[in-house]
Amino acid sequence: MTNRTQVVVIGGGQSGLAAGYHLRRLGLEFAVLDAQITPGGAWQHAWDSLRLFSPAAYSSLPGRLMPAQPGETYPDARHVVEYLADYEKRYELPVERPVRVLGVHRDGAFLRVETDSGMWQARSVISATGTWWRPFLPAIPGRAAFAGPQLHTVEYARPQDFAGRRVIVVGGGNSGAQIAADLAHDTQLTWVTQRPPRFLADDIDGRALFDAATARRRALDQGSTDTGGVASLGDIVAVPPVREARDRGLLTRRPMFTRLHSGGVEWADGTRAEADAIIWCTGFRPALSHLAPLQLRGPRGHIATTGTRALDEPRLHLLGYGDWTGPASATLIGVGRPARETAREIADLLG
Repeated sequence: MTNRTQVVVIGGGQSGLAAGYHLRRLGLEFAVLDAQITPGGAWQHAWDSLRLFSPAAYSSLPGRLMPAQPGETYPDARHVVEYLADYEKRYELPVERPVRVLGVHRDGAFLRVETDSGMWQARSVISATGTWWRPFLPAIPGRAAFAGPQLHTVEYARPQDFAGRRVIVVGGGNSGAQIAADLAHDTQLTWVTQRPPRFLADDIDGRALFDAATARRRALDQGSTDTGGVASLGDIVAVPPVREARDRGLLTRRPMFTRLHSGGVEWADGTRAEADAIIWCTGFRPALSHLAPLQLRGPRGHIATTGTRALDEPRLHLLGYGDWTGPASATLIGVGRPARETAREIADLLG
């Protein structure tokens, strides 16, 4: 049996819900297909101590302020999951789960969405799958030789799992700094980064980052000088746990090693550090394998877009993958505007 609707949204996390909110406001018929068993998107898989960069009121999806978490300035991941579940219920968004999308194909006037539980036909598709499901690991010589466990950010849960052990955390972004701070108290920590860590000023949080990203996009759209956006401010938001560990001198950074061996890592000068475990906080890539049948990727695997719309397939929009598809669009507060513009473009397309 083939289901038919005007719009299929792939992904039921924050981006898919924001898209659903605006599609509903415009009176469009749509379905949200989510591979997860329960609401909350990637947030339900985050490590225990993860905190937002901004207060709740500045971390909201369109139409519904996130309530404050009692006793917390910066809400934790569990609070975000509860907010997303409430948001989905409040706006009665038509989320089908668990439904895993296998591929999107051209089918005459429609796009055909193949899933593990049936077929859908839609006049337009919004891909909102994010990046959490495609962790990136760098090609470092000897990585397969290391005898201990190697985890990516997505597999890390809590510091108690590593208490008293020698742990190397690799990565100079927010995830690397937060997990290093998490482990700094009860492990023998070595924090390794590609370049010296750049902490943002202590009074800068997600509000300022969103403003910087928006200002950069506005400048580029107007042909003005590139402001540098978020990258001009630094790489690491000094949330309280990171600030505390930094100020106590627990976040001493070492440069990137050149290879791994069975017992740890080695630098170019031959010095070594022994390790019981390595945690790779080395980022993500967009999870877009379901779009492969459309053959839209360029030489570097990038799908060309204008705003969120794919240049070579105007019925397809990509939402929530970062500045590539809208300023700060991978954040709760940042996805609202590109979601609204996406819904309006689809409404125009459908007439």
